[in-house]
Amino acid sequence: ILPLSNVYKREAMTEGSSWIEILKSAKKTCIIQDNKRKVHFALSDGREMVEEYDQRSGDLVVRKWRCKSVLGAASHWEFEVGEAPYQAMLNLDTEHIRASSSNPVFVRRDTARAFEWRIRNLPYPLATYIVRVDDEKKHVVIKTTNMKYYKKYTIPDLVRAGIPLEQAALSLAHANNTLIVTYRKPQRILDQEKSMKQELSKLKARKEGDVECPQS
Repeated sequence: ILPLSNVYKREAMTEGSSWIEILKSAKKTCIIQDNKRKVHFALSDGREMVEEYDQRSGDLVVRKWRCKSVLGAASHWEFEVGEAPYQAMLNLDTEHIRASSSNPVFVRRDTARAFEWRIRNLPYPLATYIVRVDDEKKHVVIKTTNMKYYKKYTIPDLVRAGIPLEQAALSLAHANNTLIVTYRKPQRILDQEKSMKQELSKLKARKEGDVECPQS
């Protein structure tokens, strides 16, 4: 099964077409369900992506991927934005032990103007955390001065667009045992998101219970 990190790299290296063009050319279906507009993308190479948008705010609340193995078997959904429903997490074939409720939980939740990550179960004061751009501006690194937490991650949207990270775009907040890391979206990303939302607005969405789901 192709890891998500390889998905990002492949998109970043795609020649002659941008990420937005790849999505625009994908087969798409749309449904309104649970007050969310859910769009399924079937890419030409067999990968699937689902995005879910809040009906009221228009914010992206879920983006998840599913790839196929060499033998054609579908993988579990991997979440780039949002998180899997709790019950689904318990039912994963490879997961039988419930994670400790006290362990840090890392989840991406975006806003209109920023990428945002919330790390729950981090009780340390704000001054404990160090967040910086590392590895030739390809990763964000979070660590604590008491050496209790370490996390290194990419921002797939920037990887796909070939945009380097900037330290000045990062900001931190802490409340209710949750560390909130915010990265201000570059203008090029805002423009791409606007273009994609305009494209998705052309889709005729069916409501849950309808028989047919149009494709584009």
